[in-house]
Amino acid sequence: MTNDTTQTNESTDPYAAAQVAATAIRDRFGIDSIDVGLVLGSGWKSGVDELGEPLAECALEEIPGFLPPVVAGHGGKLILVRTPNDKIAAILTGRTHYYEKRGVDAVAHGVRTLAAAGATTMVLTNGCGGLDVEIAPGTPVLLRDHINLTGATPLVGARFVDLTDAYSPRLRDLARGVDPSLTEGVYVQFPGPDYETPAEVRMAGIMGGTLVGMSTTLETIAAREAGMEVLGISLVTNQAAGISPEPLDHHEVLEMGQAAGPRLAALIKGILEAI
Repeated sequence: MTNDTTQTNESTDPYAAAQVAATAIRDRFGIDSIDVGLVLGSGWKSGVDELGEPLAECALEEIPGFLPPVVAGHGGKLILVRTPNDKIAAILTGRTHYYEKRGVDAVAHGVRTLAAAGATTMVLTNGCGGLDVEIAPGTPVLLRDHINLTGATPLVGARFVDLTDAYSPRLRDLARGVDPSLTEGVYVQFPGPDYETPAEVRMAGIMGGTLVGMSTTLETIAAREAGMEVLGISLVTNQAAGISPEPLDHHEVLEMGQAAGPRLAALIKGILEAI
């Protein structure tokens, strides 16, 4: 795999950049540390106001190294809340995707920044296509593993990270304690931004995938490198190409997220209360 630095400054140290951003967050909001980080992907923004006591917020681009999201349905904010168990959670309502060609360091910057600010737990969410016809659109699915087909990695140099349990079994058990109906799946990240072809979807299934999308795996690798426990949750917003009888459309992703909003908000709130 290569470390794609397209449209980035190769001399920039991404770890130092994360430290600068973390210091800016602590100084701006007068906090000592962040405990939990969340990235809310497509369809997950509904109910963010219910996740804890609001402390502060700002536009993402006001924090060093962050760029405004380009995808509809991402709020583009950093929101700090205090959870019911008195922990500070930092919520990113938006992410940089690999297909934006801003470089893999930009993709990992949010996760690295929250880790540098003290977060030891990372909750990564996304909207995805489903390969299992028994998992209806609108269903959240825990990630138990992933397949990274981007051809990239956020790791720099000879940094070797064990991804055996990339998605924490402990956190998955905790999530099932909040919602016992949750099932698990294997997420396959394609580069995007084009949706997968039916043949690519069949390939993903043969490889062991059950979910397909365009985010999350690079962030997970960066989070594990930083020593964070990761909980990944996908919202199945549509059946994947070749399975769905209808053409794929991003508006469907947003509509499904809106419809599933109350369930997603209750799930995330319950997880934050239990962490």
